[in-house]
Amino acid sequence: MTGAGSRPLRTAALRVGVLVVLAIAGHAAAADFRVGYIDSSRIFQEYKSAQEAQARFDRQVQGWREEADEKDRLVKKLRAEVRDMSPVLSALKRQEKEEALQKAIAAHEQFVQSIWGPQGRAAQENERATQEVVGQIRSVVEKIAGDKALDMVFDSSGGFLIYADKNLDLTSEVIRQLNERSASGTSH
Repeated sequence: MTGAGSRPLRTAALRVGVLVVLAIAGHAAAADFRVGYIDSSRIFQEYKSAQEAQARFDRQVQGWREEADEKDRLVKKLRAEVRDMSPVLSALKRQEKEEALQKAIAAHEQFVQSIWGPQGRAAQENERATQEVVGQIRSVVEKIAGDKALDMVFDSSGGFLIYADKNLDLTSEVIRQLNERSASGTSH
């Protein structure tokens, strides 16, 4: 089966396949295989540096929105002038107003695209800030996993973890260490 309708089936089959492989491999090494898990959504909500990065990004977005609104107001003003004054303007003045309107429209559209387009500044800034925080989280998770001799750490926020003993949850410890590092000024 091909096409978009087969994707859920492939995903389900992949999940079952992973579980079967883990079960088969697990019989021989079950006693030696140690795991833990985190909830990355909760970490992003409770990690102070992630909150600060989000607040900085939100302020940037607000500034961009205000600038876009200002450009939009100019377009509306020029449109109204062209519409209202067109009957009384000379052909030359009407053409000048229409050219000014077209330039304002182009400037507004170019600005919006440069900020919110697929490769726009909003996407770039969000990616940069997210990667920085993810790197800090990964560093702490790797340290904790090493200290606890864990073989694997899962992320429960993705929906793939159906059940896990709460004693395997490393989230609170990760948040605590991240916030301690943040308070002491070390990020990695």
